[in-house]
Amino acid sequence: MVIGDIIVDEYIWGDVNRISPEAPVPVFETCTETTGCGGAANVAQNVASLGAYASLFGVIGDDRAGQKLVQMATEMNLGIDGVCVDSQRPTSTKTRVIARAASSISTERTWEPGQHLLRIDRESKQEIPTRLRERLLVEVVSQLPASDAVLFSDYDKGVVNAQLIKEVVKQAQAYDIPIIVDPKRDNFWHYEGVTAVTPNHKEAGVAVREEITDMRQLVAVGERILNRLSLKALLITRDAEGMSLFQRGADGNLQVKHLPSRSNTVTDVTGAGDTVVAVFTLALAAGAEFQSAAVLSSLAGGIVVGKMGCATATSEELLQAIETAQIAPAY
Repeated sequence: MVIGDIIVDEYIWGDVNRISPEAPVPVFETCTETTGCGGAANVAQNVASLGAYASLFGVIGDDRAGQKLVQMATEMNLGIDGVCVDSQRPTSTKTRVIARAASSISTERTWEPGQHLLRIDRESKQEIPTRLRERLLVEVVSQLPASDAVLFSDYDKGVVNAQLIKEVVKQAQAYDIPIIVDPKRDNFWHYEGVTAVTPNHKEAGVAVREEITDMRQLVAVGERILNRLSLKALLITRDAEGMSLFQRGADGNLQVKHLPSRSNTVTDVTGAGDTVVAVFTLALAAGAEFQSAAVLSSLAGGIVVGKMGCATATSEELLQAIETAQIAPAY
């Protein structure tokens, strides 16, 4: 069960071969346009890519982007009964303009293949109407008995608020299933009582109003978040530095496991956090311990950063990554 902010990702590919005579900006010649799932929808497609069934809960607009999202979700066999339409807001859309080929128009500035030139966001960050939030909650409650995990993909776009979090967590706890959160700033401290959260190091620092500059600060920040939210586990992703897993041992002492980065080539980090939280949650739903789930999510993250755009990892790719890393999954 994936609850959160649904986003449509658009990509415009083209060539940059000259500077505009009207202003010192590149002239971008469009070649190809593609559309994909972003936000909570990307999390859901990551779950589906590994063979599980994902039900998506969120809000889209009554527009072409929303229609495209429904089409893509249907093709991926995602459950969309919990996707509500709000005619008063647009479907959140991120359009990335990407240079397809290198340019030699200037000795001072070149645009490399795959380089992002511009991102255009079309969205509303206003909270969704109460009636829609109540409808979402009804759909969530009706599907909880058949769910193995709940995942909040919160992008601060207005779908999730404190009341929805409280009600969903209360209902999900009755079924004793993992509740995992990929949080952003606005609702960070509302997720008390969930199983685990997976912020990146910047989000973790912002949450406690402290910049993380060394390992000592990282551990201190992690322990504060673990304690304040009463979590069973905290997974902080750290870009090229890998990720750190925080837990309490049976004796109550803090246990921190630092996992190295598993990426060999970084092409695009877009959506990598979605893959990490999807695989982490799916592994827990399948019975893995926190450390095994973290290792699997690290391997999956390493796979998708080698691809362009919001990508997914397949079962075959993940098995190959496990074999290459010589890791024996412990279930």
